[in-house]
Amino acid sequence: QVQLVESGGGLVQPGGSLRLSCAASGRTLSSYSLGWFRQVPGKEREFVAAIGWSGLSAYKTDSLKGRFTISSDNAKNTAYLQMNSLKPEDTAVYYCAAARWLTPTTNPGNYNYWGQGTQVTVSS
Repeated sequence: QVQLVESGGGLVQPGGSLRLSCAASGRTLSSYSLGWFRQVPGKEREFVAAIGWSGLSAYKTDSLKGRFTISSDNAKNTAYLQMNSLKPEDTAVYYCAAARWLTPTTNPGNYNYWGQGTQVTVSS
């Protein structure tokens, strides 16, 4: 079993920044990829970014890649999502997930473990 705990969400003004953390415990994640998804009420959960254990990363879109950066600290079993230039449309619950994939995967169906989510609200 893998337990994932997100932190770092909150209320931020447009143009501001937040860094989300995803702490994993239960087993080493040396053969897992970690991903970030987000969801707003009434919509499907959507892929944001993912990173493989080797450091290879993937993002939803190039424009998102320019504002968000995913990283990981293998020694701490922790992944991060640095979010800059936040927009109101980034408001969502952000979820961390772990997949038994060596390379980052965008398909939520490939993820085996999920955190409880952390709310990010971008508003003035």
